Amino acid sequence: MATKRWFTLLRNAAIGLAAAATAASFATPAVADQPPSTNVVGGTRAAQGEFPFMVRLSMGCGGALYTSQIVLTAAHCVSRTGANSSITATVGVVDLQSTSAKKVKSTYVYRSPTYGTATGGDWALIKLASPVTGLATLPIATTSSLNTGSFSIAGWGAASEGGAQQRYLLKAQVPFVPDSTCKAQGGSYGRLIPNAELCAGNVSAGGVDTCQGDSGGPMFRRDDAGAWIQVGITSWGDGCARPHAPGVYTEVSTFASAIADAAKKI
Repeated sequence: MATKRWFTLLRNAAIGLAAAATAASFATPAVADQPPSTNVVGGTRAAQGEFPFMVRLSMGCGGALYTSQIVLTAAHCVSRTGANSSITATVGVVDLQSTSAKKVKSTYVYRSPTYGTATGGDWALIKLASPVTGLATLPIATTSSLNTGSFSIAGWGAASEGGAQQRYLLKAQVPFVPDSTCKAQGGSYGRLIPNAELCAGNVSAGGVDTCQGDSGGPMFRRDDAGAWIQVGITSWGDGCARPHAPGVYTEVSTFASAIADAAKKI
C-alpha cells in the first residue's frame, strides 16, 4: 500500500520496528536548487511570516511551536521518550535555505505512551535547548468544538506522492470529513479510531492533501476570535491527495490535557 506519510498504520506495528522504520523513512530531506511549482497537492506558497509557529525537524518531519521551547509533532516521527540532542529544529523562515533561519538543537523528547495502542495518540513533544524568541506559538484546541469546517495545512513535504520534499513552505485548505464517511472509504480507514483521529480532505475528487514529509505538522483553523488554533497533527493516510483517501490527523483536543501535563514535566 502506498502511503502518504510513508506508513499508514504504524499504531498496529511493533513499536521497535516502527521506530526503526520511521528513522529511515524520514531522513533529512534534500532541498531543491530552484523554487518549486506553486501547486503542491492543491496548495500554494506560504508568505514569509504567515505561519510563524511552523517548525521543520531534521528527521524530515514538521511540527509547531507549542511553547517558545517545546515543539508539538507526531509520535511516529520519534523513537522513544528520553534525552535526545540529535534533532535540529529550523524555525522563522519559509525558505529552508534562508540565512535568516534559526536552528535550535533538541535536548529531550516525550513520546505519547498511548501511541500504537487502541487508544491512539500520535503526538510527541520535543524540548529545545533554548527558547525561540520573536515567533508566535500555536495554541491547541481543548474541546472538539473547532473540529469542523475548513482547516489549514502547511509543510515542506513532497509536492506529489513519492516526490521530493520541498525547500519552501506550502499551504492548502482541506474540508472536514466526518468519522463515518472516513471509515466508509474502506481499507485502513475502517480502523479509524474515533475521538483520537480526525479526517480532512476532498473525499470524492482528492487533489488537496498533506504528503510525505509533512508528518507531525499542524492542521489548524481560526477560532471565533480570529486566532489560529491547532486541531490536528498530520498522522497517516493512503497515498497523497487520492480520491476516497482523506488525510488522517491526530485529534488534538482529545489529548490536550495529556500534552499540557507532559509539557510541564520536560
